[in-house]
Amino acid sequence: MARHLITSAIPYINGIKHLGNLVGSQLQADLYARYLRGRGHEVMFICATDEHGTPAELAAAKAGKPVADYCAEMHDVQAAIAGGFRLSFDHFGRSSSPQNRALTQHFAKVLADQGLIREVTEKQMYSVTDGRFLPDRYIEGTCPNCGFESARGDQCDNCTKQLDPVDLINPRSVISGSTDLEMRETKHLFLRQSAMKDKLAAWIDSKTDWPVLSTSIAKKWLFDGEGLQDRGITRDLSWGVPAQFDGAPWQGMDGKVFYVWFDAPIEYIAGTQEWAEKTGGDWARWWRLDQGAGDVTYTQFMGKDNVPFHTLSFPSTILGSAEPWKLVDYIKSFNYLNYDGGQFSTSRGRGVFMDQALGILPSDYWRWWLLSHAPESADAEFTWENFQASVNKDLADVLGNLVSRVTKFCNSKFGTEVPAAVVMTERETALMAQFREGLAAYEKAMDEIHVRRAAEELRALWVLGNEYLQAAAPWSVVKTDEEAARGIIAFALHLIRLYAVLSRPFIPDAAQAIMASLDCEDWAWPEDLDAALTVLPAGHAFTVPENLFRKITDEEREDWAKRFAGRRE
Repeated sequence: MARHLITSAIPYINGIKHLGNLVGSQLQADLYARYLRGRGHEVMFICATDEHGTPAELAAAKAGKPVADYCAEMHDVQAAIAGGFRLSFDHFGRSSSPQNRALTQHFAKVLADQGLIREVTEKQMYSVTDGRFLPDRYIEGTCPNCGFESARGDQCDNCTKQLDPVDLINPRSVISGSTDLEMRETKHLFLRQSAMKDKLAAWIDSKTDWPVLSTSIAKKWLFDGEGLQDRGITRDLSWGVPAQFDGAPWQGMDGKVFYVWFDAPIEYIAGTQEWAEKTGGDWARWWRLDQGAGDVTYTQFMGKDNVPFHTLSFPSTILGSAEPWKLVDYIKSFNYLNYDGGQFSTSRGRGVFMDQALGILPSDYWRWWLLSHAPESADAEFTWENFQASVNKDLADVLGNLVSRVTKFCNSKFGTEVPAAVVMTERETALMAQFREGLAAYEKAMDEIHVRRAAEELRALWVLGNEYLQAAAPWSVVKTDEEAARGIIAFALHLIRLYAVLSRPFIPDAAQAIMASLDCEDWAWPEDLDAALTVLPAGHAFTVPENLFRKITDEEREDWAKRFAGRRE
């Protein structure tokens, strides 16, 4: 049994996310965590809400609530929605936790001790209208690199280029919209990332198995232009981890907090500490190399916009501390999911939001489409036509239809008991040879975290069962050889149980429904396929399940396309 630490990029607290956010990290991380657990490995799957920084302050102000109250409320909302999508976190924490506050301040202090923090007096954008300094994310304007008109002061979401507010064309305050901005002096702490450049480059070069998307973005930041730059890690905000604290090796940082991109990744560790405090578990064995984390494989999942901070900034914190912390082993990054010819837009309500999706259809429908169309090698696009076709063909026609045909036929001819022991004729032997090959391909894709390929291999296994049933034709055989028909159905029922086990990472509710109908609690992964064909003995009672998946009608598709094309204020 191996030990796997899994983290997905933590979502901002500001509101309910759309499907593009879900598919960017959390859902694939859940798929991998469920698969590894299914194979018997020990897994720690951590996520949290990212509660500090500009988005939280702006959203709370818009909602007319104190920011702490707003964050507490939205954490519960996001946790409930994550549960609705069956995201199997071991802990879903909060970056505003006492654990993260203490750990963030600890890292800042030890980085300073290592000579990697410097104080910088700089000019920063000040809004005369708002009467305050504007952190980078409070400033929007046109990106000088790609022309995107809603680029933020720290980064363009369209081209991912790192920016400073002064780079923006026609900058404006996000708070008031005012363009009455001027540069004034203020003092901040900077992480000396440039001093870590060679060490980071060597570390990234050693990751030969990483997706090209992950390494290419990291190297772009490392080497393009003037190369990796020092990064400010404090901001003039009231909500966040205070930059002035007892034992801090600096003065004059009152009224400032640590930049959200400094403290947010630290929440991965702090979230595990939160889990330990809640459960009595040992967090250090997952994160400290001097306390047992040396045998842990650590995998991160994220959208491409988060790659620079996880390949450079957070590793600078970990490596720079000179303490024995666990570094990430593999970064699985994803491109963007677009919506029906354009982009998802939270502000304009374009696309399907996670709460709306669950109000339309059960989570398995969404999980299957999103995972089987994961934006791995390029951006992907959600269209209602494709969603309808995928659900109807893959889930309803292939898997759902097989389960329904087998159980209903057995019930009509032999009752609701497994009608015989499995008998391996030439047909079953040939099928199992194909199944072994397909299972190996599925496991390989899952082990290598090739999500779309894994979905294709799983669907191919479902197809094998349908092809077997069609060729064996028990409805014809039963007319002349009832015992042979009983054997065919017994074999098919075992296939159905195998599909429940193998499909659980993708569609956990349907898998559970199948196993419940079979009155079976044996979720063992089929390491031994021959043994897997003896799990349901002759006479084992089952029930005919409700229809696993219903088809999406043309009328529904057209209605949803209209409903989610508009504006959601």
